[in-house]
Amino acid sequence: MQRRSGLGIWLGLATAAIAAGCKEPSKPPVMPPPTVTVAHPLSREVVDWDEYTGHIEAENKVDLRARVGGYLEEANFQEGSIVEAGTVLFKLDPKPYQAELDRALGQVEQAKAQAENAAAEFTRIERLRKEGGGSEKEYQDAKYAKMQTAAMVSSARAAAETARLNLEYTQVKTLIRGRVGKKEVTPGNMITGGTASGTKLTTITSIDPIYCYVDADEASVLKYERLAREKKRISARDEKIPCFLQLGNETGFPHEGVIDFVDNSLDPGTGTLRARGVFANPHGWLQPGMFARLRVPGSGRYMAVLVPDAAIDTNQSIKFVRVLRPDHTIEPRTITPGPLFGQYRAIDSGLSADELIVVNGLQRAFPGAKVNPEQITLDPNSFQMTAGGSPSTQSLPATRHIPATAPADATSRSATTAPASRGPATRPSATGGNSK
Repeated sequence: MQRRSGLGIWLGLATAAIAAGCKEPSKPPVMPPPTVTVAHPLSREVVDWDEYTGHIEAENKVDLRARVGGYLEEANFQEGSIVEAGTVLFKLDPKPYQAELDRALGQVEQAKAQAENAAAEFTRIERLRKEGGGSEKEYQDAKYAKMQTAAMVSSARAAAETARLNLEYTQVKTLIRGRVGKKEVTPGNMITGGTASGTKLTTITSIDPIYCYVDADEASVLKYERLAREKKRISARDEKIPCFLQLGNETGFPHEGVIDFVDNSLDPGTGTLRARGVFANPHGWLQPGMFARLRVPGSGRYMAVLVPDAAIDTNQSIKFVRVLRPDHTIEPRTITPGPLFGQYRAIDSGLSADELIVVNGLQRAFPGAKVNPEQITLDPNSFQMTAGGSPSTQSLPATRHIPATAPADATSRSATTAPASRGPATRPSATGGNSK
């Protein structure tokens, strides 16, 4: 009985093993389509920006010298401070000039007395001549004496005015508002004055407004001239065009000014043309000698289709974006990229603003593959291009129009919105606007 029972157990196990081997293998699980983020390109008005390296200079720089010489008594100012126009910075010993003025005033009184006496004598001789007395010689002498003494009065008054001015010049004033340098001469020293080679007392540089000089290469100058002839850009020689300045520690171009000067000829040694931007500088943060980056419009205003630069992929030398088809499959689309505006790249050809492109999840969006799209709206104010708050930029002419506008209901179809707007764009972005 025990042997039969053990044999039955083995037969049962074998039968179960055969039955298990006859079952079909299980199928692998079906993976859902990968999730990617898509968005409509932006259609915005833009301006191409050209960038140059320049240096800052003061509008006025004065080497302060006295107009008279003498003994320096006072130098009452804080070196490196801002001084207002008309401030007395140095004082010379006024006593010699006061004495000279007193002497000149005495000569004026003396000349006036002589003139009055000569006038009275002329009147007496003239009366005698009318009554038949006096000679012609006496009359002429009296007449010329009167004229001579009148001239002496004028000469004495002029000498007195010169003496008064020299006394006034013992107080050395600044004629401009600006930042004063160090004292080149201290009280107790004798100085010379009255000439360009006189003793330099200090230096003053104006602070508001301030200049930024740049040198444009010949190719850029030719481009600007061509655009001006084609009425696609205002010439800086004809009107003031906007420009924007960036210091070495700034990430944007926060200082707005205008190009107010273009030189009359190119430098044959460098092949460049000098231009100047002028900027308001009430706080004196822009200082002479600083290096700066200057941006000027390289075109007129025009409408462009823009996509995030990170959404553009490269296959060798071919640039392309991933376009979402209506059936939620991916189509690689060859494009011609244009200038960069912040984190957005203008698309010259190959894409319209009513299409959807993949902006996040590019690694999962294989060509021809089906995806699960999540649509967002790109923030149109997260980048700065045409300086919308700048009337000077908006006065630039519109040069061309690309008829590619986003659908009117693009926002309503969005499931997600990109980062909130940071307010109206007022200046070009930190990285955008360079020509191709």
